Amino acid sequence: MYNIWIVWATWAVWIEMINCLYELKIPIKELKLWASINSAWKILKTQFWEIAIKEVNEDFFEWLDYALFSAWWDNSKLYAPIANKKWVIVIDNSSAFRYDENIPLIVPQINPEAIKDAMIIANPNCTTAIAWVAIYPIYKKYWLKKMIVSTYQATSWAWAKWMDELIENTKKYLNNEERKVNVFTNDIAFNLIPHIDKFQDNWYTKEEMKVTWETHKIFWDNNIKISCTAVRIPTLRAHSESIVLETEKEVDIEDIKKIINEAPWVELVDDIKNNKYPMPKNATWKYDVEVWRIRKNLVFWDYWVELFVSWDQLLRWAALNAVEILKIMIDKNIWQ
Repeated sequence: MYNIWIVWATWAVWIEMINCLYELKIPIKELKLWASINSAWKILKTQFWEIAIKEVNEDFFEWLDYALFSAWWDNSKLYAPIANKKWVIVIDNSSAFRYDENIPLIVPQINPEAIKDAMIIANPNCTTAIAWVAIYPIYKKYWLKKMIVSTYQATSWAWAKWMDELIENTKKYLNNEERKVNVFTNDIAFNLIPHIDKFQDNWYTKEEMKVTWETHKIFWDNNIKISCTAVRIPTLRAHSESIVLETEKEVDIEDIKKIINEAPWVELVDDIKNNKYPMPKNATWKYDVEVWRIRKNLVFWDYWVELFVSWDQLLRWAALNAVEILKIMIDKNIWQ
């Protein structure tokens, strides 16, 4: 049995992480929630027991085995080393440690062996981690030379306040009322925004470059050439991506469908007669990544395959990927 604390999460992420801890049957002796003073001392009812949320401070990592961080990068940078000094293993959702060559960046279905004896394990960016659960089986058999990715990302990236702005401004749009933009660069209601995170010197945004940086690290392959365009769309929870892959071997579409259908945590949604295909509406509240629109690319043909994916980024990335990492460490008795 383990003492596990969730640190700096929002309400939406707490709920999803606790659900995953329960569903994956993590053996918990004590579960605590720690946040800023704004959330401290509120009560959250869970499948385990009622938990009083407490304010984070530098002295609270005593008698703890694992900490699931879902903080902004600066809070992770501050508190993760403090936790490590008290022999607490940190699984971190932020970008604070993803590009540190000494810290593993883990998707459990791809590179669990990279965990080794790490005291900090980084959870990849949502646009990379979950779609690659579907891509990696293709990579293993056909190998990849190039990837072109277009993302359609929900407002749940920064959780409650971003989703709230979409809902509020949608209501105001329908009532012909003045709308305020507080967290986005532009009004998101009945709109899309082709700008996520800061622009880099190459005119890609940081969100787009994360796909390149993290794919190279997770796949341990710097030879794959990658281009990404990241777009924010007016949906609540689920992200989607259109992905075009150039392979080393000539593609066999039926074989690729079979590979994807057999992959863990992936669902092949292949029912065109009933107009069923991956969509944010259907992917919401699901563990599985929905995949379809698998076809040869008409421009490049035999060595190119296209597909479309959707997944619930709050449940599948912010919660399940992190808890799966925790489960691997517990099952292998790493450090504890």
